[in-house]
Parts: sequence; structure tokens; C-alpha cells
Amino acid sequence: MIKKFIDKLLGKPAAAAKPGKSPLGKRVEIQVAEHGIDPSLLDERAVRVVQTLADAGFEAYIVGGAVRDLLLGMRPKDFDVATNATPEQVKGLFRRAFIIGRRFRIVHVVYGRGREHEVIEVSTFRALLVNEDADQVAGNEKTSKDELAGKSHVVDASGRVLRDNVWGPQIEDAARRDFTVNALYYDPQRQLVVDYHGGLADAKKRVLRMIGDPETRYREDPVRIIRAVRFAAKLGFEIEPKSRTPIKKTAELLGNVPISRMFDEMIKLLQTGHSLASLEELRKQGLHRGVFPILDAVLDDAGQLREGVRGQFVRRVLQDTDLRVAEGRSVAPSFMLACMLWHDVQSRWEKLREGDAPVPALQQAIDQVFDARIGDISGRGKLAADMREIWMMQPRFDRRSGNGPYSLVEQPRYRAGFDFLLLRADAGELEQSLVDWWEDFALGDEDERRALLDQVRDSQRRGGKVHRLPRSPEAEGAAGPDAHAEEAGDAAPAKKRRRRRKPKAAGAPTAGGTEPA
Repeated sequence: MIKKFIDKLLGKPAAAAKPGKSPLGKRVEIQVAEHGIDPSLLDERAVRVVQTLADAGFEAYIVGGAVRDLLLGMRPKDFDVATNATPEQVKGLFRRAFIIGRRFRIVHVVYGRGREHEVIEVSTFRALLVNEDADQVAGNEKTSKDELAGKSHVVDASGRVLRDNVWGPQIEDAARRDFTVNALYYDPQRQLVVDYHGGLADAKKRVLRMIGDPETRYREDPVRIIRAVRFAAKLGFEIEPKSRTPIKKTAELLGNVPISRMFDEMIKLLQTGHSLASLEELRKQGLHRGVFPILDAVLDDAGQLREGVRGQFVRRVLQDTDLRVAEGRSVAPSFMLACMLWHDVQSRWEKLREGDAPVPALQQAIDQVFDARIGDISGRGKLAADMREIWMMQPRFDRRSGNGPYSLVEQPRYRAGFDFLLLRADAGELEQSLVDWWEDFALGDEDERRALLDQVRDSQRRGGKVHRLPRSPEAEGAAGPDAHAEEAGDAAPAKKRRRRRKPKAAGAPTAGGTEPA
């Protein structure tokens, strides 16, 4: 024990791996002629962080998924840096740097301000530890706060790591990472890749392989199960058989993970540009039910999107989300989640409105869905407010008289509510003529707006219907053309739609039938 303590102080790696402990691997330095990373794909700020740390006498590398993507010829979305400098030492080298995290203490180095700011995440090389040597608590992060205070290595009863802030050498840092393709280090100054576990070979073979004993690694952090699914879907990799086998057995441990962390992982699955592939990979690994409450609302027992309008509606928003990511446009989780949970809200609303007024019934249905599908998560307030506003607008689109339409089109979130309505029409849930009417009203001048209102009033006097009532979620329906909805909160300017001819005077047939430009 004393020898182990002295070795740690001197930064010496462990002599041999214990049972259940990840193998240390062997350092292999790969030159540019073999790895072929294109320097033009690098982020200059990440390179600057590495340079600053190196100039101060520390080791520093671009690490993890960024190196993996560079090897695949992709421009990484995020760049992380690993170093042998402690968080306090890193913070002291940069003007805007902040130490964050309790489970893992890391440093965020911030460049720029506002929406254009960029964060380079810097972590210190961590020691390879075994759970048998860790302090153990019976509860979790919330229930065992007092026991966790002041401790650097703690696990819960299932072996999940709650604290891991013991620094070590790079060889151990590599061994404690999850997959071989994520345990690669790149020195941009020497254009050198450091590989301890054959990650380069696995990247070329498009294989996702867990470092060490897969079951032990999943128990340490069950979220690695979801990460395996996400990487397989995003990269088109196959999960190596030994890494795949324990997934079903350890999936129940995901119930111990904080709700907020699971919610973040679900958003990553659905908003990284491969949402439909992610759903298919979840089904493939037997994780399509009982893991994410939101997905339970949209997938059937076989892991497929539900039949009819309900499934078509969700498929369209996921396809649209994937398209926007591919085009480099922003996406907002509030719009996507509002679409995914809309029919859950609708079905609850129909039951509640039998004994209550429509608007209070809708508000109550929304509250029930939030509690059942999202839970108490950090940041739910803003997310819930955006989703609630989109949903509460939908019945207002049916009321086209008086001052209602004027006040609705002036709402700050009108565009998100309208795009939601458009998506509903495209999925066959309601008539396109309703969408056309609101598009004409929003773009029209005062005379055109009055004529449109007269149109509705005249139709109602004659007992006619301006549009069909929404069909039930289970009803079949032919889908309309693709909708590329602008997500709520998108900073991009609103797309200009083609203005139609000025509507005829009151008494003329209702406008409609023309698809939006």
C-alpha cells in the first residue's frame, strides 16, 4: 500500500492491471504519413490552448472524439484538450478560464462572447483506479452529498463512479477512457498521434471497442451504454461483440443515473444529425423502451415509430432536424420535443376537456406530460415555457375572428407556433387551407387581412367549414410535402414566403390549395 502511494506521488504507472481493471496498453506514436490528419480541419483556438500549455512546460494534446473525427476526415464540432497540468494550473494560464464539475473537475477556456463564444474543455490526465480502492456510499449524488464532501474517488453500491479526481500519467488516462477510438491524443505542433489501445486500427475498421472489461466499464458509468449507441449511429460503426454483449444485462443501471444527465444524453442522440439512425440503434440493442420516457411516447413495443399521422408527424420533425444539422443550421430542443410529445398532450387533453373548459384542460394536460415524460431537470423552466407556448397557440389558430388573429401574429413565438401548425398539416393532421389562411394573414396588409376575416365570417354564416377538424392521432393520412420548420429560438431570419394574390371580397370561396413556397 505504501509502495503504491509513493508510486502515485512519483507519477509511476501501475505495474499490472488488477482483475476488472483496464489494461494500460502500450504507447505507439503515429506519424502524419500514417494517420493523415489534415491540419486545416483543426480549430485554431484549440491549437492555441495546446501551445500555451506547452510553452508553460506542460504536456498537452487534443484528445478524444476530436481526434477520432479528424482521422475520419471530419471537422470536429468540439475540441477537447488533455494535459498533465492541474485545473488550478490551467486556470492560471488563461484570462477567461473556469473550473467546473464535481464528479470530474475540468476547466472551460472561453474565447469570444455572446452567441459566438467558443469553449475549449481542458481536462487533467487522470489516474487509473479500481473500485475496490474507492470509498463507497449507499446513495447517489443527491442523497449522499455529505459523504461525498472532500473525497476524490467514490463509487455507489452498483459500482458507478460518483467522484474521480485523482491525477495520473497519460498512459493511465488513456486506459480509463471508454472506447479505443476515443483514447487517441494528437499533438498539433509535431503532427503526432499517440495511441495506446489500437484506436487508429479500430477507426479504420469502423469498429467500436470498449477498453478493458466491458461489463465493468458499463457499471462504472452506465451512460457509456448510450454513448455506444450514439457513436455507432453517428459514425456508422459496429459495436464489437464483446462490447455489445453486456449492454442488455447492465441497462437497468441507467435507472441510477440522474434524470438531468439522461435527458442531456437523449438530446444528443436526437440532435447530432442522426436521430433516425439512433432510434434504429436503440432498437437493435434492445433499449427502445423503458430508458427514455419521451421515446416511450413515440415508439411502439417493437421500437418503431407509431403508425398513421402520429408516427408520420414525429418522423418529419426528426428528418427536418437531421437536415438542419447537416446544413450547419441551429436546432432547438424545445421545438423538437414539442413535436414528439404533441399527441401525448392531445390524448390527455381530449380526456380532460370532457369535464373542464378547453384552455384549462390543455394547461393541465401539458403539466401531466411534463411530469410524466421530462421530470424535474435543470433548465426545464425555459424549455417548458417554449414548449407550452407552442402548444397553447394551436387552438388559437382555430379562432379566426375579432382581434384574436391580430394579437396572435404579433406574438414573439408566432413563427415557431406557425411552423408547428405547418408540420401538422404536412403530416395529414389538418387541412392545408388553414395553414394557407394564416400565411396570407401574416403577410397581408390591412385590407387583405380584413378580407380574410370576412371570408371566415361569411363561411360560418353559410354553415360551411373553412378547414377540416384535426383527426385523431391514430388516424391514417396521406402526408403532404416536406416541411422545413424553423425551430423555436432560431436566430436565422424568417424565410420569406411567396405572397399570394389579394383575396377576393367577402362571399368568395375560401383561399387554399396552394402549397407554401
